[in-house]
Amino acid sequence: MQYKIDLHIHTKYSGDTDADPESAVLHAIKSGLFGIAFTEHYSYEASSHAENLRGKYKDQILIFRGVEFSSANGHCLVFGVNTDKLAIKNAPIDRVISVVNEHGGVAIPTHPYRGSNSIGDILDHVKGMTAIEGYNGYSHYTQNKKAVEKAGELNIPYTGGSDAHAPHEVGACYTEFYDRVTYDNFLELLQAGNYKGVDTRKVSRVWIS
Repeated sequence: MQYKIDLHIHTKYSGDTDADPESAVLHAIKSGLFGIAFTEHYSYEASSHAENLRGKYKDQILIFRGVEFSSANGHCLVFGVNTDKLAIKNAPIDRVISVVNEHGGVAIPTHPYRGSNSIGDILDHVKGMTAIEGYNGYSHYTQNKKAVEKAGELNIPYTGGSDAHAPHEVGACYTEFYDRVTYDNFLELLQAGNYKGVDTRKVSRVWIS
């Protein structure tokens, strides 16, 4: 059995959309996802809304929280640590990953080849990455293809996430885990790498920023 989890979702708490978190959860359930992760921009505390939703929908879906963190070189998803409490604001990506790892978390560079807020070929020189985001719902297929190929070159896994800014976008891309995911083993499974990113879209969108 595969366990489908959208690892990259934004809501009104990210500041660039008016999307309602609960609507995102309901769409995820309707779409048959096993789990989702709210990854609001810049602040881990901005995803605190996930805690109440986790309890409300505990019998229907897993709801994780993280942050889409802005390093000096580009964005990355961070899970497992409260980045608001770490002295890494605007730090270089290698420093961000090192500190996150030291605190038991996971850092995953997002949409690495989308241009704006993307790390690009700096990936070749960064140590300690758990994975990179291979399929992003707002990246063109050529940008995603390059990210997936880079993951292969670096011999690390790649994830998938919709980067949703509206509920109906949730699940457009997701990460397919091959082991059953729980709240207790989530970070461990991300580190283990037994998963792959999936893109369900027939037509890829291009993010303009």
